[in-house]
Amino acid sequence: MTESFFEKVYNVVKQIPFGRVTSYGAIAQYLGTKGSARMVGWAMNHSHSYDSGIPAHRVVNRNGMLTGKHHFGGPDVMQQLLESEGISVRNDIILNFSKHFWDPSRELL
Repeated sequence: MTESFFEKVYNVVKQIPFGRVTSYGAIAQYLGTKGSARMVGWAMNHSHSYDSGIPAHRVVNRNGMLTGKHHFGGPDVMQQLLESEGISVRNDIILNFSKHFWDPSRELL
């Protein structure tokens, strides 16, 4: 049985280390589907109903913005989860984004 695109996304997201974040586009590029960042976003929107162990809060847009925050049951939950991992957020944007950025194409050989 082959993995669905969503399952492939979830397998990458599960490997994002504590205190690190990645982007929808970085996941898409790693999966060989560079233009499918929006599909990665759709996968993340549905991740809560698939598996509660997926750290969806660690996936943000290419500028470090918390674009998926409305899918966490409250407007501040995503920020709180990130801050509990030592990531500072101001105005829905991760501070020092490049310091926290995890690139699956480099980290997952």
